[in-house]
Amino acid sequence: MTFFKRYARNYGALIGLGILLVVVVLAFAAPLFFPVSPWQSVGDPLLAPSEDPAFPFGTDMLGRDIAAGLAYGARVSLLIGVISTAVAVVIGVSIGALAGFYGGKVDDLLMRFTEFFQTIPAFAMAVVLVAIFSPTIVSITLAIAVVSWPPVARLVRGEFLSLRSREFVQAAIVIGQSGPRIMFTQILPNAISPIIVTASLMVATAILTESSLSFLGLGDRNMMSWGFMIGAARTMLREAWWMSVFPGVAILLTVLAINLIGEGLNDAMNPHLRGRKG
Repeated sequence: MTFFKRYARNYGALIGLGILLVVVVLAFAAPLFFPVSPWQSVGDPLLAPSEDPAFPFGTDMLGRDIAAGLAYGARVSLLIGVISTAVAVVIGVSIGALAGFYGGKVDDLLMRFTEFFQTIPAFAMAVVLVAIFSPTIVSITLAIAVVSWPPVARLVRGEFLSLRSREFVQAAIVIGQSGPRIMFTQILPNAISPIIVTASLMVATAILTESSLSFLGLGDRNMMSWGFMIGAARTMLREAWWMSVFPGVAILLTVLAINLIGEGLNDAMNPHLRGRKG
């Protein structure tokens, strides 16, 4: 049974993929649907959803279109989620691969370095880093990446420790292949499945972290985000519930969709499940 057939057997994963595709299309097509800046006032303040057909999700206290904010906020969330995860995976894979392949003092040194980052609460460290370097989309992305890589490093280390004693690795050593070549052409391809699954779940965590930072006022003030929309609406919850509910639902659906996709990838790529379901 092929990977795609195994993935398609998980209906939750298909639903998650459908939701994520809608969010991605909305993010990329935001300038087409909403050519006016989401920061610009375009209607009367505090219009309820469907009160004006031009604003199906209503407007906020300054007359800004909630729907436009949702579309442009999707771009920020996906951008930060994907890029920060990619940077974290590169860092985690590099450190985990070196620790797992060479072992000994190299392993001890790198794992103590990893444990240092794990002793500090991830969100607290992200808040400190963003506050120090000022809230911009670059600093937020890098801060999330810095706090996200330790689990990847531990995962990759474990995979390398279990794979480095296999026959194909020993054969590569015998024929004289270099350490880096063995790591990235022999061992890493065999450890890629759990890394992909973990990375998919990290994207969801990164989106939640970015939303939390924006809610606290540590988001990029030049970029509309879902967390900022909820934070700006917290004083208007009774008078204008839609200002915070719709961004909250957007975060919920996006994170849920990515988690469902991660579960589907795990089912499709897990060798034990593969043998049982195939």
